[in-house]
Amino acid sequence: MYKISREIPFCYGHRLLNYEGKCKNLHGHNGVAIITLKSEHLDARGMVADFSDIKKHVSPWIDAELDHRMILHKDDPFAALLIKQGDPVKLLDVNPTAENIAKYIYDYAKVGGYPVTSVVLWETPNCSATYEPQS
Repeated sequence: MYKISREIPFCYGHRLLNYEGKCKNLHGHNGVAIITLKSEHLDARGMVADFSDIKKHVSPWIDAELDHRMILHKDDPFAALLIKQGDPVKLLDVNPTAENIAKYIYDYAKVGGYPVTSVVLWETPNCSATYEPQS
């Protein structure tokens, strides 16, 4: 089995609903998404996929959807206020945990036709969450 990974850094803010720790407050992260692909066979070039193709597909989407945006649950009371202020906001149907953001990135990357197996979101240098569907 061959595996490759591409890292895509981006900055975002969020806060968690139904949470009693520090993350209940608006705050930001310098995150890194690591997108991993795997294949039993290599293409004619000897690759699982070209790293630059992954970047061309996923990076512009992350830039448009997540980078320098406040990622909030659609029911977050701050959402309307921030949108009214003209701040860039991304609303999700789920709490914007690192786990849910990793799955959101995975779902998009998978739609591109790549053999994506997992997405790891490093929220800080010491904390990450991985989304990997069951086989």
